[in-house]
Amino acid sequence: MNRLNRRDFLKSSSAATLALASMGLMGMHPIHNEEPLKVALIGTGWYGKSDLFRLMQIANCDVVALCDVDSNLLNEAGSLVAQRSKSGKTPSLYKDYRELLKNHKLDITVIGTPDHWHALQAIAAIQAGSHVYLQKPISVDVIEGEAVVAAARKYNKKVQVGVQRRSTPHLIDAKKEILESGKLGKISHVEICCYYHMRANGNPDEEPVPDFLDYDMWTGPAPLRPYDGLPHIRWWRTFMEYGNGITGDMCVHMLDTVRWLLGLGWPKKITSSGGIFVQKEGKSNISDTQTAIFEYDEMNVVWQHRSWGNPVDPEYPWAFKIFGEHGMLAGSTLKAEYFPYGKGDKILYDCLYEREEYPEDLKEDRIELNAAPATRRQMLNLIAAIKENKLPVADIEEGHISTASCILANISMELDGRPLVYDPQKMIIVNDPEATAKLRRTYRKPWVHPEPDKV
Repeated sequence: MNRLNRRDFLKSSSAATLALASMGLMGMHPIHNEEPLKVALIGTGWYGKSDLFRLMQIANCDVVALCDVDSNLLNEAGSLVAQRSKSGKTPSLYKDYRELLKNHKLDITVIGTPDHWHALQAIAAIQAGSHVYLQKPISVDVIEGEAVVAAARKYNKKVQVGVQRRSTPHLIDAKKEILESGKLGKISHVEICCYYHMRANGNPDEEPVPDFLDYDMWTGPAPLRPYDGLPHIRWWRTFMEYGNGITGDMCVHMLDTVRWLLGLGWPKKITSSGGIFVQKEGKSNISDTQTAIFEYDEMNVVWQHRSWGNPVDPEYPWAFKIFGEHGMLAGSTLKAEYFPYGKGDKILYDCLYEREEYPEDLKEDRIELNAAPATRRQMLNLIAAIKENKLPVADIEEGHISTASCILANISMELDGRPLVYDPQKMIIVNDPEATAKLRRTYRKPWVHPEPDKV
């Protein structure tokens, strides 16, 4: 069986140019808005800066303020923004996001803080009159997510969630050419996975909090753990106090991708099992092995992660595979491939890079070059949604369904694999008061948990 590259596939068609144009691959043009967008960033670490820089690349932005509880990160981000901005000015710098939102009238607030802060900060930005670009997951418990959705709808603010596979060019192509054309036939099984060794599992000693970090404010509504080193990037992700483990971090992307590709809403039932089976030596309390089943009509979406051992398919260590009666579509952040059963050619969908159009990407520390084009398109889509008063492609409700489904999987695992059915209207687990009680985490005082009917 020969492999047919997507570009060859399109060239073989007399409608190649039209097809490319309809897919949005003839070139992405920045918005030349005369009046600059007033923008702020809350959380100036790795991905917060990356999201902000993608926005600055595609629109005329006045980055008026930055916020972080780590003054070193904050000052560094201020210098980088000044270097990239037309004015050369350093934005106003804040340690407390509430002061930032009180002092500035914003068009867009980019939120790139750790997961346990997402809901409170998104709601505060919405209530202050700003649209939001919110990193995934949108919350660490289900009711938080419901509250963010309620706030966005109440104040008519657009919230784009950073599940950028919905704006990934090679996946958009595959969706149109393979799924929407019916090449797979009836689809009755999906597998999603992550086999990255991404579970930090050390045993660092407790130490004094450095002067440049406000650790109490960093912790916010989460439980206050003893300080054992900077939590940035990887360390905080290894604790359930601040997030939802690898399922909440990585499954949310692939589940959201599959839901978008196949037009799926809430799962009918969610079941999960797993735990810390291998990597028991460190402080980490997130699962190193987990399986979750998201049930839909005559189709299951099955998630698997292991932070040890080899991936099942080395070509797709973090990916989805959609199985139909006539073929299979595999996809990741790097590529997608159509594998027909029997006769026919495989089709490869290459990842689009934009190194020539955006050469500054090549100098940016830790940038994900494969994801940058998708994030730029997410930002363009958000701006269009604001202008046209329509929902963005990764609207907050879509982000909530994907986030909450992963949280429900963790709850099922905690309850020894109990099947859970969530009712989003009543905001309960059907016929399960014990599980329903886990939809809302306890906040550390004086922080107050948001409620959907009080935002």
